[in-house]
Amino acid sequence: MAGHSKWANIKHRKGRQDAKRGKLFAKLIKSIESAARNGGADIDANPTLATAVQKAKDNSVPKDNIERAIARGAGEIDGVDYIEAFYEGYAPGGVALYVQILTDNRNRAASDVRSTFTKNGGNLGEPGSVGYLFEQKGQLLVNGEEDDVMMAALEGGAEDVTAADENQWEVVTAPSDLQAVRKAIEESGLTVESGDITYLPSTSVPVDEGSAASVLRLVDALEDLDDVQAVFANFDIPDEVFASLAADA
Repeated sequence: MAGHSKWANIKHRKGRQDAKRGKLFAKLIKSIESAARNGGADIDANPTLATAVQKAKDNSVPKDNIERAIARGAGEIDGVDYIEAFYEGYAPGGVALYVQILTDNRNRAASDVRSTFTKNGGNLGEPGSVGYLFEQKGQLLVNGEEDDVMMAALEGGAEDVTAADENQWEVVTAPSDLQAVRKAIEESGLTVESGDITYLPSTSVPVDEGSAASVLRLVDALEDLDDVQAVFANFDIPDEVFASLAADA
């Protein structure tokens, strides 16, 4: 995925998730709890937790819910020990999918992911079949003028800044630098619309109108699973194809 089309599709998928607010909140809370359990409850000393908390705040998760999730993860109140894993496969058209799960029942998660691939025209692959195509990065979407965003991001330690949409910019960082870069950007007076640790593809697969609906249907079905935290894909849907799909939705 690249440039404007990438962010158009990310926002399209995020919009579908936001329509299911309760499920989105549950996944964000699960992420916080897992991060606190694995790295401790001190946000300043646990960058994974800091990112999970900030993402929850970006999506308007109530403060009390966030604090309870941290307490569960820290063992202060009863909680669940979640397992993180990745499943790899292909959507129609040869699009690679890298599926991140967080679950308390790996057998259930594996069965659900496998069934969803099969029912939606995809193919679940072996471990390592597509993971090498993706690299973990920090990613921010920033609103503002190009020169202002470029200066603040690069001075804050970002690796790259590219156009995402009109007056919106994608800022890519090393995973460990995400929060520091975000702080530098916000202190410059700019607005960060979203930020997360993600997996960016090294190559992209062009998707035509005939395959785009099938690809997005599989991605949406996977994201709708309770154990799936995120689906990373290397598709590149042209703006005009995406606009056509959005009009038909």
